[in-house]
Amino acid sequence: MALSNYPTINKTTFARTLATAFVMAMTYSGLKAETPASRPVLVVGVTVEGLSADYLELLRDKFGPDGLNCLLNNAVTITDLDFGTPLDGAAAATIIHTGAAPTVNGIAAGTFYDKDNRRSFSSFLSDPTDDIPANYSPARIISTTIADELRIDGGGMCEVHSIAPDAALAIAGAGHSASSAHWISDTDGKWVTSKAYPDSSPLIQNYNRTHSVATVLDTLGWSPSISVNDYPDIPSFRRAYPFSIRFGRGETERYRMFKSAPVVNQVVTDLAIEYLRTLEPGTHEAPDMLSLAYTVRPYPYGRDNDYKLETMDGYLRLDRDIARLIKAIDKNGPGMDRTLLFVAGTPPTPRTRRDDDKWNLPGGEFHVKRAISLLNLYLIQKFGNGEWITGYHNGYFYINPTLVANLEVDPVVVRKETAAFLRRMSGVAYAYTIDEVTSRDIHDNSEAVCRNTRLDSSGDVLVTVAPGWQIIDGDIASTPVPLVERMASSTSPAFIMAPGITPQKITTPVDARILAPTVTGLMRIRAPSGASLAPLRL
Repeated sequence: MALSNYPTINKTTFARTLATAFVMAMTYSGLKAETPASRPVLVVGVTVEGLSADYLELLRDKFGPDGLNCLLNNAVTITDLDFGTPLDGAAAATIIHTGAAPTVNGIAAGTFYDKDNRRSFSSFLSDPTDDIPANYSPARIISTTIADELRIDGGGMCEVHSIAPDAALAIAGAGHSASSAHWISDTDGKWVTSKAYPDSSPLIQNYNRTHSVATVLDTLGWSPSISVNDYPDIPSFRRAYPFSIRFGRGETERYRMFKSAPVVNQVVTDLAIEYLRTLEPGTHEAPDMLSLAYTVRPYPYGRDNDYKLETMDGYLRLDRDIARLIKAIDKNGPGMDRTLLFVAGTPPTPRTRRDDDKWNLPGGEFHVKRAISLLNLYLIQKFGNGEWITGYHNGYFYINPTLVANLEVDPVVVRKETAAFLRRMSGVAYAYTIDEVTSRDIHDNSEAVCRNTRLDSSGDVLVTVAPGWQIIDGDIASTPVPLVERMASSTSPAFIMAPGITPQKITTPVDARILAPTVTGLMRIRAPSGASLAPLRL
């Protein structure tokens, strides 16, 4: 084609085209030159038992600017971290740190039921015959954790320390390869550890001599931290009779009582600050980690059915401890501009205290031993003589496998008959065989129920009692006060702060398994071995 056939471009159009191309080239060049934010040198992971988004919103104007409001204003806020089904703090914390459900990570509850010996014990106790701190272990966590992956990525050139009121949460935060994990002893109030974590530094030994819980508990009480008139939505009778709780020497359960109260967060924070001051995290060749556990769950040893005042005070105290922790990271640690901080709650318990009989509320008592006796009589008539039901744990009834084999009956049929009988008992809302659970043939939320079930510890028939009913003679019969069942969602808020991350609020439910791969993704290390979900792209 002749050149004369091309359209003519005037000088003005040519100049504009050239300028546009130049701007686009410079923009592309700038994007190509942009580098990712520097990797944080310290990870601080905080698990808060019983954290509720409702209480955070209710008390927001009571919080200071440097604690929970700092998270609410400056972090990525996940309003509903979804755990699928009601779980205790140990199981939920393990999901947080592994990014895997109990069927994958190994921890379905804080207690494990030994079917052969018919007894329950801590899921973190390696030798159930000797319940001492040295025998606690992460062995039943069968996937890696955030802490494990951080240690592996750093080739052991970093330090990981975990601090919690009790062993389960300390071990969940520590994983398998942490430098140390410490919790408060139920017997003497000292910080103790396990032989699974060989590093018991002089810091802890010195701290136990000068700052153990035993040295301060006589003078450390718990009462409202602000005027009772400043707590919102408190009925008049609670304003007239506010709480005052002591942990005196006359209380045989004084250390357990203290560990269940939010004032324990203060001593956890004190030790965390000492770690930041003494161990100089963030100065090693690879990123370090400090894992903590707090609690704001309802205080189980209180005397009043209305415990809203105590719970709200727990949140105010949590706010101050979060503020102290952030300040210590800036003052004694590497600074928040070089730290990844995540705070994740575990769902509040759906169980609450029984209301006074004067309200005529529906409810009753489901007696486990009575149910087992009736079941045995029924199954004897159906299949033959013997002890058919061997135990109950965490909602499951256990059928005697030896008797099933000796009488040569179909175990599936026995389970179906057991479930059918239980459904007809007063107070039972649902009864499902383990076959129905694993095949997801249940009323609702079947996927979550299945993934939160461990076959090595689960029983044969899962029972849910009706709202307002109390389980008697089961695992939770030893709780300090009677607790009745309620239906509730299994969500809790979570926060992530890291260099280069823009604050935002995510109000749609987020699967709790996503948190761990999100944290490891921000640290640019691989996700825990059981994490199968993609991280949030923040």
